[in-house]
Amino acid sequence: MEKMQMLAMVQAYTGIGLGLMLGLGALGACIGVGIMCSKFLEAAARQPELTNDLQGRVFLLLGLIDASFIIALGIAMFFAFANPLLNALG
Repeated sequence: MEKMQMLAMVQAYTGIGLGLMLGLGALGACIGVGIMCSKFLEAAARQPELTNDLQGRVFLLLGLIDASFIIALGIAMFFAFANPLLNALG
């Protein structure tokens, strides 16, 4: 294959991979947050005296769940703007 075609294919497959990575990461984070918050509301309804303790843990876990998506976003930005796979062809 010609070098320009190889570059185009690497960029196309990188774009598809980034879309899948961000889409599935966002979907997983949203589902995780939804399940966790629903369980928090169930626990708070059953034992209202533990709401303050549980609320701190929920916010900590919300940050950890969102951090995994933000890390995936950073990796995606790296591959979008400074793709090391393009240098391997040259």
